[in-house]
Amino acid sequence: MSYVIPIVTLIVGLILGFIIGVFYLRRQLTKMQSDPQMLQKMAKQMGYNLNNKQMQQAQQMMKGQKGGRKFK
Repeated sequence: MSYVIPIVTLIVGLILGFIIGVFYLRRQLTKMQSDPQMLQKMAKQMGYNLNNKQMQQAQQMMKGQKGGRKFK
């Protein structure tokens, strides 16, 4: 019985951490759609330098994915 509680706690913590991480990531991606500077900053961190045309394409791509899949 003393092994069950830590294992259950670990599993519940992992599940809750994953769910919180997914919601946080979704919120950040939503913010990036409306803020081109944030998108540019993320691209620079990944080693890309986007011009205006590429920026608009990236924003359109992200907006297109917004209506695509929804997890419930």
